[in-house]
Amino acid sequence: MNPTRPSSLPKFAADVEALTDLTLTVFRTHGALLQWGDKLVEPLGLSSARWQMLGSIALAGKPLTAPQVGEAMGVTRQGAQKQLNLLLESGLVSSHANPAHRRSPLYALTPRGRQLYLRAEKLWAARAAELAARIPLAQVQAAQATLDTMLRQLTPPGPSRETP
Repeated sequence: MNPTRPSSLPKFAADVEALTDLTLTVFRTHGALLQWGDKLVEPLGLSSARWQMLGSIALAGKPLTAPQVGEAMGVTRQGAQKQLNLLLESGLVSSHANPAHRRSPLYALTPRGRQLYLRAEKLWAARAAELAARIPLAQVQAAQATLDTMLRQLTPPGPSRETP
């Protein structure tokens, strides 16, 4: 349990307290990862947010709509669209007609966008290897399993909001 919890707040059962602590750690980790990522890709003229958008398209291996990019990266459609517009202006992604949804274009990496993403991935691989050397693999796998379960429980069931 969190020993720093003020006595003026209600006490939770041990399992609720543990889940609360995990959630707060995820929030703090998310912020730290964004700051860390910003510093990592800054020399490439990217931010963590733009790197995320490039990555969602690269990892999908096919063009995606803004809602699909958002869903893949856990951000809103509007947040994804804002970053995709900036990437479009920078010539890192291109927009194509979507035969399945006239008002929701498909975004693909341009050759320059793919090249920049691959450069970011090289930076990531080197830094991730340093971090992985300090965290035992079993801990990483346990954290992954726990967060996957938490995400499944928090995500409403059903098909994707939009299919291409």
